[in-house]
Amino acid sequence: MKAELNFGKSVQCVNIENEGNVTLLNPNVVPLPKETEIELVENALLNPIESPRLKDICTPGKKIAIVTSDITRPCPSYKMLPPLLKELALANVGFSDVTIVFALGSHRRHTEEEMRRLVGDDVFEKVSCIDSKGDFVHLGETSSGTPVDIFAPVANADIRICLGNIEYHYFAGYSGGAKAIMPGVSTREAIQANHSKMVLDDARAGLLDGNPLRQDIDEVANFCHIDFILNVVLDEHKKIVAAVAGHYIKAHRQGCKFLDSLYGVKIKEKAKIVIASSGGFPKDINLYQAQKALDNAKHAVADGGVIILCASCAEGFGEGVFEKRMQEVEKSEDWVTMIQQKFELGAHKAAAIGLVLKKAKIYAVTDLDDELIQRIFFKPFKSVQEAFDAALDEFGKDSSVIIMPFAGSTLPIAENA
Repeated sequence: MKAELNFGKSVQCVNIENEGNVTLLNPNVVPLPKETEIELVENALLNPIESPRLKDICTPGKKIAIVTSDITRPCPSYKMLPPLLKELALANVGFSDVTIVFALGSHRRHTEEEMRRLVGDDVFEKVSCIDSKGDFVHLGETSSGTPVDIFAPVANADIRICLGNIEYHYFAGYSGGAKAIMPGVSTREAIQANHSKMVLDDARAGLLDGNPLRQDIDEVANFCHIDFILNVVLDEHKKIVAAVAGHYIKAHRQGCKFLDSLYGVKIKEKAKIVIASSGGFPKDINLYQAQKALDNAKHAVADGGVIILCASCAEGFGEGVFEKRMQEVEKSEDWVTMIQQKFELGAHKAAAIGLVLKKAKIYAVTDLDDELIQRIFFKPFKSVQEAFDAALDEFGKDSSVIIMPFAGSTLPIAENA
C-alpha cells in the first residue's frame, strides 16, 4: 500500500509491502452534512444552543470584542466572520463598535499579511483587527488560584464573542469554548498557573468532566463573561463539517460530542511502529504545535516502539522558553523532572515530549537540522520512507504498524476502554 501524509504545504509518501500488518487510523466515517460550510455556520447562528440569537444580545453603541484564533490554529475565521457580522448588522451594530482580537496566548505577533489571511481582505478592511499584546486587566482569581488577567480591549468590552475550532487537546480535553479567553487573551503568568495543572492525572485529551485544568479554564468566564460562542469542527481537509453557537459551555459540549463521533477512533491493540503526521500546515508550523500529534500517537504505540513524526516545523521550535529548555538538558527525563519541580510555560511542552520518550523512540521527518533533532533526543530522517525502512530494520519486517495521517486531531481509544 502507499500512504500519503501531509507535510507542511506538501506531501510525504510511504510504500508498505506487508499491508496486512497495517492499520490506517483515519477519522470515523460519519454522514456528510448536506449544507455548505457557510450554511452550517449560518444555521448555527440562527439556532443557538441555550442562548438568544446574537442579534438579540447586541445593541447599537455597545463595544463588541470578537476573540478568534491566531495563525497557529486551523480555525477558518474568514469563513465564520462574514455570517457573524451579518447577524450583528441585524442588530444595527456598526463596524466601528467591533474589534476582532487574535488570541495569541504565549505566541508571537502576526504580520498584516497573516491577519488578512485569517479574516479575509474584506473583513480586514472594514473591522479593526488587533493582536492580544499590550495592557491587561486583573479581574480576580479562580478557586484554584489562577489569576484572571485579561487583555484590556476584551476585558473592557460590553459584549464578548468567542470563535474557535474544536479538536482534542492533550491536557485541556478539547480546544474551543472558553479556551479563547484562557489561555487565548490571558497573560503569560495566568497561562502558567492554569497549565501547571497538566501534571494531574485527569488533565488529558478527551476528558471534560473532572478535568481540573478544563474546569479552571471554564471558571475564568465567571470573571470575564462570554456572551456567545461560535465553534466549528473541521474534517481532515480542514473543511467545516459541524458548527455550534450559543452558550459557552452548552454549545461547546455539543460540539465536543460531535468531535468524538468523528475523531475518537477505536484500536484493537497498540503497534510497534506508529507513523504520525500532524496533518500539514498550520498544525506542523513548528514543533510547539506538532507536539500534539506526538501526544495523540502516544496512545497508539506499544511500549518500546517507535513513533515516526511527519511534521515540517518550518518555523522551528515556535516558542522561546520551549526552544531553550529542549536543548539544555542531558537526558529527556530531565524535562519531566523540571516541570514537576517548577512549572514553566513553554517547558511544559518539553515535559510532554519527555513523557512520550519514556514510552517510545521518536524518528523525526522535519525541516529542522539533523544536529538539532539529535540534540533533542529524536532520530532525524530525510523522508518518511527512510524512517519507516529503518524502523522495520530495528523491529522486524512483520512489525505491526498504525498510520495516523491526521494525528494532530485523531485520538486513539482502546476498544475495551
